[in-house]
Amino acid sequence: MRNIELGSTSIEVPQVALGCMRMSDLALKDAVAVLETSLENGINFFDHADIYGKGNAEKKFAQAIKEMAVPREKIMIQSKCGIRDGFYDFSKEHILKSVDGILERLETDYLDVLALHRPDTLMEPTEIAEAFDKLQSTGKVRHFGVSNQGPMQIELIERALNQKLVVNQLQFGLKHAGMVAYGMNGNMENEAGIYRDGGILEYSRLKEMTIQAWSPYQYGYFDGVFLGNNDFKELNDVIEEMAQKYGVTDTGIATAWINRHPANIQTIIGTMNPQRIEAVALASEIELSREDWYRLYQASGYQLL
Repeated sequence: MRNIELGSTSIEVPQVALGCMRMSDLALKDAVAVLETSLENGINFFDHADIYGKGNAEKKFAQAIKEMAVPREKIMIQSKCGIRDGFYDFSKEHILKSVDGILERLETDYLDVLALHRPDTLMEPTEIAEAFDKLQSTGKVRHFGVSNQGPMQIELIERALNQKLVVNQLQFGLKHAGMVAYGMNGNMENEAGIYRDGGILEYSRLKEMTIQAWSPYQYGYFDGVFLGNNDFKELNDVIEEMAQKYGVTDTGIATAWINRHPANIQTIIGTMNPQRIEAVALASEIELSREDWYRLYQASGYQLL
């Protein structure tokens, strides 16, 4: 498993992380199998959120880790908060209360990373700063980040912080590559050239923030998976060709495409299938050629001018 540095820290993390949203649906023995496979393949970074399974994903994870007797220092745990029933909430009170609940469900004393989940337009940066300071000083959270936020939102939050945000979770993959397409269509009056995200890709590189790619195999907004989908025959034909060339699976090629970008993006995979986890881990060792990367990009529906 290839490692990358987490944001501006010197901490090394696997380039592939396991998203635990679906873990609440598993029997305990199956959750153990998923985590054992992950760790055996160098994936020791686990992404949670307090809303996943209404907290049950975190509980199931804790039960499985306890069953496996994995030392806490051998794994990295990230969780997110801020989404409530019908609204978003970055208030100091809610952040602090959420973290206490997360730690209790995960049966741990600290989070390696806490990320704010989705932008709360009613946020007060000073409240966020007070919450982060307390969480850090009490040892409950070591590093902080955000999810689905643009450059100006990050700037607004960071202006009040005593910490640097180290991650930003963004949807990214072969069928959701707008933040790459925009950069190659600047000054063009076409769909791909619309300035939607404020240049978040380049901004993240300049700010040394790790982009964490969520739903990397989805198209649209949870419309489905493009891999093996006959609606995307051209893309899947090229993926299959590349899979044979590099000796990996189609999932591996889709992951390798993300990993190839010099922004050192961390791909969050949400599969609970041990075989697929192994396949993705294997693909982390390959590096697509520049020609192959651009061929996949174009096969996914994007154009070069």
